[in-house]
Parts: sequence; C-alpha cells; structure tokens
Amino acid sequence: MIQLYSETFPSPCGELSIVFNEQETLLHLDFPDQGTRQEKLLTKRFGRFEMSKGESHLIKTQILAYLTGDLTALDEIPCQTEGTDFQKQVWHALKAIPCGQTWSYKQLAQHINNPKAIRAVARANALNPISLIYPCHRVIGSNGTLTGYAGGLKRKEWLLRHEGAYP
Repeated sequence: MIQLYSETFPSPCGELSIVFNEQETLLHLDFPDQGTRQEKLLTKRFGRFEMSKGESHLIKTQILAYLTGDLTALDEIPCQTEGTDFQKQVWHALKAIPCGQTWSYKQLAQHINNPKAIRAVARANALNPISLIYPCHRVIGSNGTLTGYAGGLKRKEWLLRHEGAYP
C-alpha cells in the first residue's frame, strides 16, 4: 500500500487540496468543493493507499505565488502523473498553451497530431489529475464559450481572468 500525504488550504480561487508523496512530488491537485473526484481518481490510480495529513511548503508556496500574480511559479513544482499514453500526451500538451491564451479542444487535438480525437482530448482533459500545473482551464469550446472544468466554470473564469485570457 502506498503512503500519500494531503494538505488543504484556502486560496484566492477557493479551497485547494494537494496530494503528494514523501519526496514532495505533487501527485494530485483538486478543489474539495467539487465532490469525490479526488478520491475516485486517486483510487483508480493507486488502488489501495493510506492518506495522512501533511504539509508541503514548496508546493503550497508556489501555488499561492501563482494565484497572487507570479504566473511562472507553477513551473517550480515537481509533478508526477500516471495515465494512458494518450492521456499523458494530452496533459503534457496543455503546457504548450501559453499563459494568457486559450485553445479549443480542436486546437489541442491538432497540436497532438490527432485532429479527429476532439472528444477523447476533452475526456483526457476532464481526468487531468494536476489542474493548474497542466492548465486544462485554458481549453475552451470552439465557439469561445467556457466549457467543462472540474473546478467549476466560475473558477475556470477566475483563472482565465487572472492570466489575462478572458475579458
């Protein structure tokens, strides 16, 4: 059984929950007010695990720095994702979306050279275990509308405004 550590803390965009390992590598970032998503994804990823309360000064400090204006602070956080090869390809492609810009799901599918995989890209986006770091909030509908976000559309709008990508 794997040992995981979690910390929940307030932020300018609402309460955040981080899950990390002994090396303070970020494994999951979520919004606790969105139900049981975190627990479901962690169970799918790790099977049985033991969760203990912990503190990660580095991860928390960098996330709060980003949320209060240092838009490059997230680059300093060590992360580890696990998923299918396709999911990991989509999640890593999210980092190609420049801060302050948005792409459609179609553009993201084209970026990974799989233009017909728009729905699969959207599904992989929905399963992103480390939002903010892998900025799935920067993906919007082809018509420019804000569409699905695990943290809720109000939070997605807040993040895009924060980055200067939304009026």
